[in-house]
Amino acid sequence: MYACSYSGTVLGIDGMVVTVETDIANGLPQFDLVGLGGSAVKEARDRVRAALRNAGYDYPMQRITVNLAPADQRKEGSGFDLAIAFGILLASKQMLPRPERILVLGELALDGSLRAVTGVLPILLEAKQAGFTHVILPEQNAAEAQLVDITVLPASNLEEAVNYWKEGLHSKNSELIFPESETGKTNKNQLPSDFANVYGQQFVKRGLEIAAAGFHNVILVGPPGSGKTLLATCLPGIMPNMTIHESYEVTKIYSIAGQLKRESGLVEERPFRAPHHTITATALIGGGAQIPRPGECSLSHGGILFLDEMPEFSRHVLEVLRQPLESGVVTIGRSKQVFTFPARFLLIGSCNPCPCGFFGTREKQTCSCSPQQIYKYRSKLSGPLLDRIDLHIEVPRVPVQLLHNRIAEESSKDIQQRVEQARAVQCERYHYRQGCPFNSVMNGEELRQFAQIDKEGQEMLQLAFETLGLSARAYDRIVKVARTIADLEGASNVEVAHVAEAIRYRALDRGLLF
Repeated sequence: MYACSYSGTVLGIDGMVVTVETDIANGLPQFDLVGLGGSAVKEARDRVRAALRNAGYDYPMQRITVNLAPADQRKEGSGFDLAIAFGILLASKQMLPRPERILVLGELALDGSLRAVTGVLPILLEAKQAGFTHVILPEQNAAEAQLVDITVLPASNLEEAVNYWKEGLHSKNSELIFPESETGKTNKNQLPSDFANVYGQQFVKRGLEIAAAGFHNVILVGPPGSGKTLLATCLPGIMPNMTIHESYEVTKIYSIAGQLKRESGLVEERPFRAPHHTITATALIGGGAQIPRPGECSLSHGGILFLDEMPEFSRHVLEVLRQPLESGVVTIGRSKQVFTFPARFLLIGSCNPCPCGFFGTREKQTCSCSPQQIYKYRSKLSGPLLDRIDLHIEVPRVPVQLLHNRIAEESSKDIQQRVEQARAVQCERYHYRQGCPFNSVMNGEELRQFAQIDKEGQEMLQLAFETLGLSARAYDRIVKVARTIADLEGASNVEVAHVAEAIRYRALDRGLLF
């Protein structure tokens, strides 16, 4: 007796439909599961047996063979449980086949209840392209599943899932209504910081506005207590809204990582990730034994990756940021396959100019560090890494008079309006590219076409290049920042004032701090 059902798994960032073949033959009771399944897949044997019995179904005391095809692809996760149970019920004639293309996802508890699984969105996007019209899955995954144009049949247990199959794939619960306050609120950034509460620091605020408008990487350098962390946590409040393309990409990543709230659907707010300085390289870029999972770089895709006190991170950890900062992706190789994860994030880092924090600053305190200590501290940030950071911003301490006066400051909402206007200009400029990219991702051809600099600006840029010893990469990044400044000012061409301001935000190149 042979039967076939369909499930899915995740390979990298993409989904894959898996055919679950079940054969029941005469012989001693035995359950064989083949098809290159991981440990969680192999353990499905015991979960499925207990769930079928406790749900009131007959478990055949015969030789059962289950194959997960394609057999040459590694499969991980517990999402095959429900499809395996369906295969056994179909092969034992406790259920009859249906003509529709139905995908089945879900982990089974021993009592027959269904538990949520990860990676639902990428799996269903692939299933939709493959011609599937219905999906039966745990009710906790229903909100995520409704992001795909496919009939969603949510179930809380095995009996409900079987009833969907038997009763014609419709139920009073199949049309789900979720509270408006919950839908689309995944990973909402609970950051109360507002630029209205930051007194002074106009130069830094302007730099962060430029960073948000063009998605430029930033490093904040200043003594302890100057407000670097507070300014960094204010940045999400002025970031432009996500496009639908960005939202789907981020939702897929969070779904695969298992960090998508079960009651929520589309991620609509840009992520803000702030890993601890003890993080490993694998946790930062992603990895895993067989099928890698996204790391902090990919979880920051479309949003902000904040590295507080960057020199406290391992140098090796910081150096692995080179690829995502340059290409916007993380590539992880395994023996049989290469996995690619999106990782286009805005990096904002902070650091002191030395271990004590007062070297070269305009403070009354004097630096107490030895030259060897300063060299060791600064060597964590290599030249190639700093080259990939567009804006180097000095953050001085706020004068006490400003703290006493507490003059009203511009709010994050007002700054965001200007950022949105500059973002709209970029969307129109790069209309031929998917996802409405920012100025920071301009290639060489686009730089020549869209970032033409007037004669005075070219002369100033040449002087800076020769005086500061800039690399070609740093040169291009200055031009990109100048293009963003021009967009904020509503200028069609890049002028000398825009170039001059962009050069001001290269403090580390100018040797003012490092």
